[in-house]
Amino acid sequence: MRIEVVTLFPALIADALRFGVLARALERGLLSVGTEDPRAHSSDVHRTVDDRPYGGGPGMVLKPEPLCAAIAAARRRVPDGSVRIALSAQGQPLTQRRVAELARLPGMVLVAGRYEGIDERALALAVDQELSIGDYVLSGGELPALVLIDALARLLPGALGDERSSEQDSFSDGLLDWPHYTRPEVFEGRRVPAVLSSGDHAAIERWRRKQSVGRTWLRRPELISHQPLDAERRALLEEFLTEQREGAQR
Repeated sequence: MRIEVVTLFPALIADALRFGVLARALERGLLSVGTEDPRAHSSDVHRTVDDRPYGGGPGMVLKPEPLCAAIAAARRRVPDGSVRIALSAQGQPLTQRRVAELARLPGMVLVAGRYEGIDERALALAVDQELSIGDYVLSGGELPALVLIDALARLLPGALGDERSSEQDSFSDGLLDWPHYTRPEVFEGRRVPAVLSSGDHAAIERWRRKQSVGRTWLRRPELISHQPLDAERRALLEEFLTEQREGAQR
């Protein structure tokens, strides 16, 4: 996969690519990431990329000319079939399902905005879609772009040490992940659930599915309302809730 990030801070992107899964994906040739700075496409000696907003108000707005030129330059370096995505608080929410869809593409151009925003004409002319990583505002689109790149890298075959990791991540099946434990068996008086050391793989798998649906119901109930549970998951949820009530009464 080839990704180009249009950003005023190329070093911010480059530095983040030196660690963990992203570094491994780059080293193995599974992913390549480049940057394009709109300042390189500014027409004045000051390399101006922003100006005051029409209509007044605080902040500055990214100018359409250098930004569109930077997006066009980045677009020429990604394969046919790639998309141009602006990271924006006004975009559609980024979900694991959307990440999985994007992971099937050969590449993309990610546009990281700054200042008060991007001139609307640049979005209309040079961007295919807008994505948001959450209902909050950041100083720029670089961190959201890196979030998306990291999420994509995890789905590229060969990027993870164990391919099952991405299959078992939270949201991979629409639910939150189950609790994880490692040694020691007892820590601060809290013991690892006995089923996990039982050696009964069927029982362990069932416990994990139960914890997953139960944790989702407790922490993110809207995820369940968006996708009705099948009979098995409903039964596991009822069992989980019964255990919760019994535990609270002790």
